[in-house]
Amino acid sequence: MNPLPLGLLPDTAEVVSDGSLAIGGCRIDELAERFGTPLFVYDEAHLRNRCREAVAAFGPGNAYYATKAFLCTAMARLAYEEGMGLDVASGGELFTALRAGVPAAALAFHGNNKSVAELRMALQEQVGHLVVDSVEEIDRIEALVAGGLPRPRVLARITPGVHAHTHEFIATGQDDSKFGFNLGNGDALRAVDRLRRSAAVDLVGVHCHIGSNV
Repeated sequence: MNPLPLGLLPDTAEVVSDGSLAIGGCRIDELAERFGTPLFVYDEAHLRNRCREAVAAFGPGNAYYATKAFLCTAMARLAYEEGMGLDVASGGELFTALRAGVPAAALAFHGNNKSVAELRMALQEQVGHLVVDSVEEIDRIEALVAGGLPRPRVLARITPGVHAHTHEFIATGQDDSKFGFNLGNGDALRAVDRLRRSAAVDLVGVHCHIGSNV
């Protein structure tokens, strides 16, 4: 068996004197004995380093951690401490981020089927950006704002008609995607035009995503 290159492991991974693997100064055999298996071990130094790389590449306020990857209050707090915003996609994720002390202004709220309750929560908390995914969602937002809730800053999610050629289950940019407004059939242009004219929202940009792992 060929040894696993340390470069594939977390930043603090090392082989100690007796040949055992340690991460963050903790031997993984001892962790397994203490907590049982299977066991997920997160290296805080590794996570902080990756956040710092993203912020250095894109600038403060321009890099967002996708909370669907892994979310708990500690992870939300870590990402924000390193200068990242958080991308949330449900009321539960929004609640967790806020509970961690992340300001609502540092959050972008995604999701292709946001409920009225989730949208109400996002508007009440005044999240930094709301990513609008459908005509029905525009209807819901306009009704909530008409009822007295704050006017949100929004991005229109555009489906660009690009196939990422990854696994079909994680492709999101093709014409028949369930996400966003289709660019090819004119839905995107109509949605952007409506959002520009709507007094209920402040349209500040568009959003595209062609697939996971891209």
